Amino acid sequence: MCGIIGYVGPRASKPLLVAGLERLEYRGYDSAGLALLEDDGLDYVRAVGNLQKLKRAVGSNGSLSTTGLGHTRWATHGSVCEENAHPLTGCEDDELAIVLNGIVENYRELKQSLQAEGHRFSSETDAEVVVHLIERHYEGDLVDAVRAAYRELEGHFALVAIHHAHPDLLVGARFQCPLVVGLGDGETFLASSIAAFLTETRQVQFIEDGEVVAITPEGATFTSVEDGLVEGRDVIEIDWDIESAQKGGYETFMLKEIYEQPEAVRETIGDRVRHGELVLDAIGMTETEIQNLRRIVVVACGTSYHAGVVGRYIIEEWARVPVEPDIASEWIYRRPVLSKDTLVIGIAQSGETRDTVNAVALARESGARTLALTNLMGTQITREAEAVLYTRCGMEVGVAASKTFTAQVALLSLVALKLAQVRKTLPAEEIEFILDRLYELPEKIEQFLDGNHPIEEIAQRFYEQPFFLYLGRHIGLPVALEGALKLKEISYIPTEAYSAGEMKHGPIALLEQGTPVVVVATNIHVYDKIVSNIQETRARGAHVIAIATDGNEDIQHHADDVIYVPRTPAFLQAVLAVVPLQLLAYRIARLRGLNVDQPRNLAKTVTVE
Repeated sequence: MCGIIGYVGPRASKPLLVAGLERLEYRGYDSAGLALLEDDGLDYVRAVGNLQKLKRAVGSNGSLSTTGLGHTRWATHGSVCEENAHPLTGCEDDELAIVLNGIVENYRELKQSLQAEGHRFSSETDAEVVVHLIERHYEGDLVDAVRAAYRELEGHFALVAIHHAHPDLLVGARFQCPLVVGLGDGETFLASSIAAFLTETRQVQFIEDGEVVAITPEGATFTSVEDGLVEGRDVIEIDWDIESAQKGGYETFMLKEIYEQPEAVRETIGDRVRHGELVLDAIGMTETEIQNLRRIVVVACGTSYHAGVVGRYIIEEWARVPVEPDIASEWIYRRPVLSKDTLVIGIAQSGETRDTVNAVALARESGARTLALTNLMGTQITREAEAVLYTRCGMEVGVAASKTFTAQVALLSLVALKLAQVRKTLPAEEIEFILDRLYELPEKIEQFLDGNHPIEEIAQRFYEQPFFLYLGRHIGLPVALEGALKLKEISYIPTEAYSAGEMKHGPIALLEQGTPVVVVATNIHVYDKIVSNIQETRARGAHVIAIATDGNEDIQHHADDVIYVPRTPAFLQAVLAVVPLQLLAYRIARLRGLNVDQPRNLAKTVTVE
């Protein structure tokens, strides 16, 4: 989830590009760079770290270049280093460069082909194949070269190319990643978000998948990759202020981030799943060590803990190794029993959650193997763990986590499949089937978010209720825990979440006429048990709101309201079932007039014990 900004026009491009990158930094802060078109060739400035590092590297550079590119990187392929920072160059580095957001899935085959032709690669990134492809096809027309390169690419991406032979031209293209044109007075911008140029212009044009766009100071020309010139493109006047633009037009960051979940999950899966094959080399253990694992402990806090509980069910089912999820702040004071055949997985969105960082450090000191799952590179947990796997969510501004939860669950699913593959606890064809279904999850989340659901009506009826009960069984239990946490965090309504089978051991006493009970009742082997629990709550006058799987008409006989999510295998259902619970909590909180992005007493990152 990287940030792209390009400019052509009469003004010095450097300050405009840096300002645009500042508004895009939430999309990536591992490294950043500029390519400026000077009289004697392309000039580059790159820096590892956040944008302040780039600004210091640029310094007092008095460039008068009026054409340039900027990029802020969220690493998905290749380590965080200056060689992997964008813009990336071809064999003649003063002639051609590109910036890219996304994943090139077939980069291995393309790279081998290009190397056979004599192309020299200088980075570890998948994106570098794109600049060499353009170089391969370039015969004086940059648009034609980008079109030809596009036709060879597989994956999802947005890219922009700059060439020294074309001083007033940038050429971009996109497929399932954002890229938008900004039209000024004798100048044109190209960026991954309107926020990047909104202080300069509110006139925009949108680029479709399968199109190449050429921008000059006079405007933009659109070309179909397959069919040639595209006639006409509406110019839209954006009425957002800069804060709204940073929110992508959504009323809050939390809502924006809920709707960013397809992209976050897609990026997290990314090049780790290619053509039905799993590529997960950063787990930090040899095959022998994985085969000899006798136990896994997952330590985390809050939402990350709930993702870890989902991981328990998935890993035990697929890899057949015992898993103990534990709250990090409790685990570190238990004198835990650890050995070299124990893997401790620490999960922390920020990478700085003090209790989780301390738990990973303790595990490593005690001789256990350690693996961190986090969203942020270079954070404390990455220094404490032996190995690190990253979710690829970009910045999450809202205090209440949303896209990081679904990405964590997707990444834990990949870990579970890797363990199963090495331990030979699932047949190869079943692993391939699950990988294919994982790859479909982003589309299924989009399908739900684009659909019609009774969430608004339910929220209108119950936003003044003094208490909610959430119930789930098996994989649905951590989803219920997470849904209840979201409601507590942002609406301040007292909420309990329980295993539905435990309800009779106390929580059922809380029910009275009209109490809203939210039940995760997706299709799973304990579905009949969940139905029995629903009947027990309704016998006490509760109003049942069920999260169910598309096509399940039976649930309508048992629940008062049903919110359907797309069908997927049972052990992947958590990623889908949590989304309506996020939206329900969100709408209830907004109806109560609350600030969902900054709920009272809470911080995004808990860096103290």
